[in-house]
Amino acid sequence: MSIPEPVAKLIRHQAYVNGQWVDARSGKTFAVFNPATNERITQVPDQGQEDTSEAISAAHTAFPAWKSLTPKERSAILKRWAMLVNDNLESLATILTMEQGKALAEARGEVASSVAYIEWFANEAMRVTGETLPRSANGNFEYMQKLPIGVVAAITPWNFPNSMIARKVAPALAAGCTVVIKPAEDTPLSALALTQLATDAGVPAGVINVITASSGAEVGFELSKNPTVKKLSFTGSTAVGKILLEQCASTVKKLSLELGGNAPFIVFEDADLDAAVQGAISIKFYNSGQTCVCANRLFIQESIHDEFLKKYNEAIANLVQGHGLQENVSHGPLINEKAIAKIQNLVDSTVSEGATVYRGGNKLPHLGPNFFEFTVLTNVAKDMEIFRSEIFGPIAAVYKFATEEEAVALANDTPYGLASYLYTRDTGRIFRVSEALEYGMVGVNTPRFVSETVPFGGVKESGIGREGSSHGIDEFLEMHYVCIKT
Repeated sequence: MSIPEPVAKLIRHQAYVNGQWVDARSGKTFAVFNPATNERITQVPDQGQEDTSEAISAAHTAFPAWKSLTPKERSAILKRWAMLVNDNLESLATILTMEQGKALAEARGEVASSVAYIEWFANEAMRVTGETLPRSANGNFEYMQKLPIGVVAAITPWNFPNSMIARKVAPALAAGCTVVIKPAEDTPLSALALTQLATDAGVPAGVINVITASSGAEVGFELSKNPTVKKLSFTGSTAVGKILLEQCASTVKKLSLELGGNAPFIVFEDADLDAAVQGAISIKFYNSGQTCVCANRLFIQESIHDEFLKKYNEAIANLVQGHGLQENVSHGPLINEKAIAKIQNLVDSTVSEGATVYRGGNKLPHLGPNFFEFTVLTNVAKDMEIFRSEIFGPIAAVYKFATEEEAVALANDTPYGLASYLYTRDTGRIFRVSEALEYGMVGVNTPRFVSETVPFGGVKESGIGREGSSHGIDEFLEMHYVCIKT
């Protein structure tokens, strides 16, 4: 495909360490593909443990000078970064769509959210404060200040390759930390483009470093085990998060883990049904179902089940799948053929267990190698594999429930606890069910609540810590207590 010049200028073919664009020490590379066509976009260095160690050393060397800048000075650099990201929004969105596949409108929205995160934490840099403590019994003067933790490792996912960089790196830099980023192997180009713009904004050499690798295991091991890294922030699967948690134990690193989800979407019989249908469309099929906060299990009260399905099916018919760079397309492909195989196997196994395909259920090879129909499964039960799975695709599994108590019990019957949703007009029910749901986030009569102002994160096996909001910067700070004898 022909790549416009403004876009081509931001596509980097090397990793970034200590202010230099570099190849892998081994000389190895790997290809980055467009999931809509499987066409190769470019190739980037396939780095390993030694490359990662070098990047960590660069971040460690840069830390004292970056830490010593005033919050206002760091804030000014972050604000310039946000401005450059906004100025290059269209090019960044195009790169995002090329390597990840999502529709261009969604990609624009993601880049805009990246600007919002960077701007937010640019301002938070100047709001980090300590405390003067009450004098102790012996009359000593005591205070607490918050100091940057040091070198931070940020491991980011492929489903939001732009905004997840901003949500991790902006607060780390605002706090005075330096960073080593390991983007997902499917989508390294967004991270490299953002890093180019950060450099243009005046971020010094060594403060941001990017390691690219075809597999995360070797790089992740070094980031977890290296004692110079004081904090690791990871977004990805619960299985990988558990491995990183175990590996970080040897150096007792501070961790932020934003892991898998199995979000319930509960619709009670007193809900605004049309609003619930649109909400379920929005959050189930957002990014073609490839988000950790997607509505994974749709629980519909028995009395409205059939009407909901009818309206839901009609609404799905208005969605348009295709290549994300086409302006009329609302939804792009899945990330790769492995994802397609997983979704097909899940549909087939669910049907074999007794479920019914209400619509869809098949690949769409005429669109490209990684497209799958919007699919609705009914007659689904809690003893089926799909009830326990994080679907990560355009599959809506619809369950019936009779009572409020049953809905809450079904919703909480999972080791995950990230996002949840409920629709009802009953004010009392809103408060009862919201409090009863064992999730870090609850959306009531709305499917979309994530922004830079929200403390994003989960409970149970969905993670540790929060990103975004005024609490997000605390993840990169340590309390430092001082006692002065008087």
